[in-house]
Order: sequence, then C-alpha cells, then structure tokens
Amino acid sequence: MNIGITCYPSLGGSGVVATELGKLLAERGHQVHFITSGMPFRLGAFHPNIFYHEVEVNNYDVFKYPPYDLTLASRMAQVAHNEKLDLLHVHYAVPHALCAFLAKQMVGPHLKIMTTLHGTDITVLGYDSNLSELIRFGIERSDMVTAVSNDLIRQTKELLNVEKEIVPVYNFVDKRRYYPKEVGELKKKFAPRGEKILMHISNFRPVKRVPDVVEVFAKVREVVPSRLILIGEGPEMGAVRNMIAERGLTRDVCFLGKQEDVAEVLSLADVMLLPSQKESFGLVALEAMACGVPVVASSAGGLPEVVLDGVTGYLYPIGDVEGMAQGTIRLLQDEEMYRTFSRNGIERSCQTFCHETIASQYEALYKQLLG
Repeated sequence: MNIGITCYPSLGGSGVVATELGKLLAERGHQVHFITSGMPFRLGAFHPNIFYHEVEVNNYDVFKYPPYDLTLASRMAQVAHNEKLDLLHVHYAVPHALCAFLAKQMVGPHLKIMTTLHGTDITVLGYDSNLSELIRFGIERSDMVTAVSNDLIRQTKELLNVEKEIVPVYNFVDKRRYYPKEVGELKKKFAPRGEKILMHISNFRPVKRVPDVVEVFAKVREVVPSRLILIGEGPEMGAVRNMIAERGLTRDVCFLGKQEDVAEVLSLADVMLLPSQKESFGLVALEAMACGVPVVASSAGGLPEVVLDGVTGYLYPIGDVEGMAQGTIRLLQDEEMYRTFSRNGIERSCQTFCHETIASQYEALYKQLLG
C-alpha cells in the first residue's frame, strides 16, 4: 500500500505514535509518505520505503496569517496524485482531517481518509464552540476513524454528538527499544548514595499537574531517601522551579529538559509519576511499564486502560497527592511487591500493547478501508 501520514512533527505523543507507526509499516513493505510541516523528530535513519514531503507555508500580504491549512491540503493533494497514494492517515481531527477531506475533493473519491483521535483535539478543542462543529465535520467526513482509548471514544460521542463509528486502537510500544536496561553506572551519577529515583515526563502544561509531582516527591522524600528527575519543558516550568526552590528540594531534583529518545533514561526510574488532570491514553505510562517501572498516576481519562491499579501501578483520584505519595512509598519499601509490579508491567506492555499487534490492527483496518 501507498500510505500518506500527517501528524504534528514536534514532541508529543501523537507525533511519536504516528512516526513509529510509519516506520513499522515501512518495515512491512508499505510505501510511507510523511506530509508534515517539519521532519518528525522520531523518524531517525534512512529507510528506502519512507519519504518526507515538507509543507512550506509562504507569507502573502493578502493574508493576515500564513495559510497553513490550505497549504497542507494542497500538498496532500499533490503527494496523493504524484505518488498514487491509496490513503491518508491523519493524526488529529483539526486541521488534519479537514485538510485531508479537502485534498480528497481535489484528487478523487478513490483516496481514502483515516483519522486517528489522540486527545486534545477532543478534550480541549472540542469545548471551543468556534471549533466543535469543524471537528465534528472532519470526523464525519473521514472514511474511518480510530481513537487511542475507549474513554476518548466516549468523550467524543458525548461532547460532539458524533454518529460515526470510532474504532479503538491503542497506542503501542516497540519492545525492541523499550525494555529494562542495565543503567547501574549511570544511576550512580543521579543517585550517588543509592537513593530511589522518581521520574516525571511531560510537556509541563497545567493539565499535567506537575506541582502535584513535586508535592508527592516531597512527601516520599521524608520517608524514603529519593531524588526526582523531571524530563520535558513547557509553560509551567518556571513555577515548578520556584516551587522546588521554596521547598528546599533543589539539590535532589534534576532537570533533563527535552529528550527526543527516553528509552535509555526510563530504566533509571524506580517509579513514574503521572498525576494528570486529563490523559486520553498515557504513552509515558506505557513506555515506563515496558521498562519495568511501576506507575503511580491519576485515574484520569484512558490511564486506567493502560495502568492496572494494584497490578502494574497505583491509580488515585485527580489531586490525591497524599494517596499517590503513600502508594509510592509502599512500592519503594516492599521489594517483593515492587518486583511483581515491574514484571506485570513488562508482560502487559509486551502483550496488550505490542508494536507488532497494533501495527497489524492498523494494517487490517487499511485493507478493510480499501476493500
């Protein structure tokens, strides 16, 4: 098959999944064409079945803002025509599904559109009355729609009154890259006195509730010698740094900034903290589990579909900092329980969320879509 993929190429779960899926499809012999505004950061080395088509937006005086959406639609149509694409798989309803629909009108009905919903296109943009009808239109005009969790499907149907069937297809983890690594020497640099390491990875937006991470760490540190590693950047970073300084935690917190590939650093963690307000799936939780790291998180959105409470980690109501701290302490103090949770997480990630399984699901849906 000739498959076009459009996603946001920068850091973020949807871009990661879209790029990794494209690489898996290329390994299976399909021609994969990325149509994006920048090189997807996880694309990596050259592959003979992967092609990149940049969307270049020109500035014209007649437009107050650069017409990205129109340029993307035009580029999609060009690539679909020139490369004889069978389908466009777009990640995010806006603007990508809308652009794909417009491209299809230019190219012809033989070009099929699959739209994958990842979360904020529904859970944030869907609440904007200026955008909700556009999102609904993009979903309804797609030939097939998938979503990364059953909870996201529920939210989409409730919020937008969508009648279109939405197929659940979970995010995945490549077990060839995400597995427990031997990091003993590296861990000594971050925890020289054998402290336990708590970790948090996000875009540091308010919805991730990073101050709760600091609160949990402060409580855990009073009982178990520990250090905190924060990975990522975003608008809350300044406030988080100030909070850490005010509480006298600076010496025990390490900021690693943005990391394009976290597979190597996840094994440093003893526990992953994800107290999010909203989380349509929780890719970080899955990647941590694959590396044998138990997850302590909120029960928001799709997280309960990834993290099994009392099996691969602990789930608590949003904002229950005390509960999360106690769950973390329990894990760190009970070695047998910790080993069981770690093993369960590895098994679950390799079985339910295996890259081969999910790639096969998408492949089957493509074939169904193309008849």
